Amino acid sequence: MSSESTEVWTGWYRDRSGAEAIVITADGRRVAVRIRGTEYAGESFAALVAADGQALTGCVLEWDLPLPVVVDGVSQQATLSCLLTLGERSDLSLALHYGGAAFEACVAGGDFEGALARVRRQLPPGADFGRPLLQPA
Repeated sequence: MSSESTEVWTGWYRDRSGAEAIVITADGRRVAVRIRGTEYAGESFAALVAADGQALTGCVLEWDLPLPVVVDGVSQQATLSCLLTLGERSDLSLALHYGGAAFEACVAGGDFEGALARVRRQLPPGADFGRPLLQPA
């Protein structure tokens, strides 16, 4: 993804006060989400903070995004389901739904690229993601 493009994903925010639909944007350098009128942004999902420095915590973010898988030069549809728990520590769970199977990874600290790498290693020989995510040009 180039720094000129912006990914937009819809999902859910949940905390003790309830749940609401959210829109997450990522431009390769920053991730941002607006929750109950407050914009949170950061260099990673686990580092989302408001303009006043208040960290996003005590909640769960959940979203799906299309992530094609290429096998021997042929692109096939797949969906990456993401679940980020932000509390005393951050936990990120990814599940790639592709070819009737789910390839999963869970990492502490919310390391999106690290979790993606774990999912990638589980793919069948000759398979890879059809495009990069969260990488600056």
